[in-house]
Amino acid sequence: MLDYDVAPFVTCIMGDDIEACRMPIKGNMALYIGGMGARDKNFYNDYTKALGYEDAAATIQDLYLSGRKDEAMAAVPDELVDACHLVGPAEHIKEQLKHWKTAGLNGDVGSMLIGAGQPEALELIASEML
Repeated sequence: MLDYDVAPFVTCIMGDDIEACRMPIKGNMALYIGGMGARDKNFYNDYTKALGYEDAAATIQDLYLSGRKDEAMAAVPDELVDACHLVGPAEHIKEQLKHWKTAGLNGDVGSMLIGAGQPEALELIASEML
């Protein structure tokens, strides 16, 4: 048995406008899914496919590599953002954290490396997870 910790980087942007909260994350995800590596050698694109977003991964990569970065960003599914990051109003983030807590209890995730520029978001996460 391997003894290691799965510790994903999770961005948290808390705010009332969930779409506005998702936008900077979608831009970052489009870069990684679409533009990190060669078309046939991109870990993030492969991982997106493994998460069940095969069509989206191919579309994002095609758009990004053809220079249509805004369209690539728009092609990142909301569900993918929500599965990998914490976004939106406090109540939505609390719901998202339930999935992370279950992943921790199942041993799928050992730690979360949270990126948040909002102390109130970190306080919310701590109050729900600790």
